Amino acid sequence: MLNYIDIAPEVAEAFAAGKPVVALESTIISHGMPYPQNLETARAVEQDVRDNGAVPATIAVIGGRCKIGLTADELEYFAKGTDILKLSRRDIPYCLAKKLDGATTVSATMILAEKAGIRVFATGGIGGVHRDLAGNYDVSADLTELGKTSVAVVCAGAKAILDIPKTLEHLETLGVPVIAYGTDEFPAFYSVQSGQKAPLRLDTPEELAAFLTSKWEFGLEGGAVIGNPPEADKALAREAIEGAIESALVEATEKGIQGRDVTPFLLKRVTELTDGKSLEANIALVRNNARLGAKIAAAMVD
Repeated sequence: MLNYIDIAPEVAEAFAAGKPVVALESTIISHGMPYPQNLETARAVEQDVRDNGAVPATIAVIGGRCKIGLTADELEYFAKGTDILKLSRRDIPYCLAKKLDGATTVSATMILAEKAGIRVFATGGIGGVHRDLAGNYDVSADLTELGKTSVAVVCAGAKAILDIPKTLEHLETLGVPVIAYGTDEFPAFYSVQSGQKAPLRLDTPEELAAFLTSKWEFGLEGGAVIGNPPEADKALAREAIEGAIESALVEATEKGIQGRDVTPFLLKRVTELTDGKSLEANIALVRNNARLGAKIAAAMVD
């Protein structure tokens, strides 16, 4: 495994000293936001992790090498790059063998985080079951990964463009714990409320850390979803965002957009339809999740 992985000095020093480390994905930089907001957000998220007692490890593949932690220049490269692969579990071997550059999705980030020994990962939102499942049977590999890879994913729920009730049902089938942080309702990415009751609720980073420690010490492999609602003053009303999502979904169908191209298209189009408000909310919720992820990771090593 060491033949494929490079651990950044800051992260290696944290491992050696027993300090908490939080994984961060790179697809949100290369495919999830426009430049320069993507670079500004990546830098801010890493600083949020540091400010809350942990060390950030943004994960990506460069030249066929799995990078656990990126340099400032590498962050900028992913923010500006136009020929970067979007990596899920199935794509990693191809990227390694061909010595290409790839940005890791939730599923790929979980895999590389676990191989490096990182248990907590903060992101924006997880993938899930897409709307109109009967018409396209599009279910994100993120869900399958959560069922097998022992990394906790701190997120603002599933992306609002998805079918949240079906996503929750699928996670239940896979045996993945879904915990809402400080609320009874599963968050809906841009919005605090989804209309769906969360299966579990915990109210402090320490409780979340104890839950995760108990799960893995008991030998129950697989991940966990920690649904962290966006801050109320930065969230969007559910009704306001739903109209933009529905319009973007219609356009995606008309244009024949499918598979891994759907989510980037929808997020970009929703940003346009909301005059940038959804992008502002996205940036805020990612940073909010990074802060919580750092607190959980810190509590796990206390």
